[in-house]
Amino acid sequence: MRNKGHIYFASDFHLGIPDPAQSLEREKMIIRWLDHISSDAEEIFLLGDIFDFWFEFRHVIPKGFARLQGKLAELTDRGIPVHLFTGNHDMWMFGYLSDELGLQIYKEPRQFERKGYKLMIGHGDGLGPGDRSYKMLKKIFANKLAQRAFAFLHPWYGMGIAQYWSRKSRLSEGGSIPPYMGEQKEWLVQHCRSVLEKEHYDFFIFGHRHLPLDIKLNEKSRYINTGDWIQHRSYAVLDHAGLQLLEFA
Repeated sequence: MRNKGHIYFASDFHLGIPDPAQSLEREKMIIRWLDHISSDAEEIFLLGDIFDFWFEFRHVIPKGFARLQGKLAELTDRGIPVHLFTGNHDMWMFGYLSDELGLQIYKEPRQFERKGYKLMIGHGDGLGPGDRSYKMLKKIFANKLAQRAFAFLHPWYGMGIAQYWSRKSRLSEGGSIPPYMGEQKEWLVQHCRSVLEKEHYDFFIFGHRHLPLDIKLNEKSRYINTGDWIQHRSYAVLDHAGLQLLEFA
């Protein structure tokens, strides 16, 4: 592994929406970003909802996204580790992306130590207080029996159902992302503060919120949200000097 480069973080590409043409345009932009950072990337962390829907059947994966898959395989073949956290839209990853592309897949937030900093990294869905209905729904989606039942559907029907759900999502229909609501109403901020009561982290790095955020939690800890690539094209980069939030032009 390289040890003199930068570590990059991005999330919420939501490839697949709102239609194939716009998704392809966004995918090509992401490829340009990956090419841009590959010269000094020590590691890359993708923090979930890379696809607006992803489900791996035994012999079938969702159609499309070939350019991104090829680029990620190229990066791992070059020895650049790519870590991928599942999100609430693409949690059904069962081995294809790790076996074929060499990605390291995580289904829950995880602690890392990099560049002398202690990091907590994840997608961010279901953390903190509130959103009880989603937390119950996530338990169903993560249930092995429920996943197996969906897998028994012929992909013609399973993918059709998934695409229907995806087209009905707020993001697909052009819904706006709520503005920053203040620390008392931002569940991920509340989650980070709760964790800090028990254990120190220098940086909490999450996605899910679709809003680039850099919030000072105390004198030594910050919460970073990597935003999205639908409206912001935002990402974070870490080196020995610290972490900064940027936007790809």
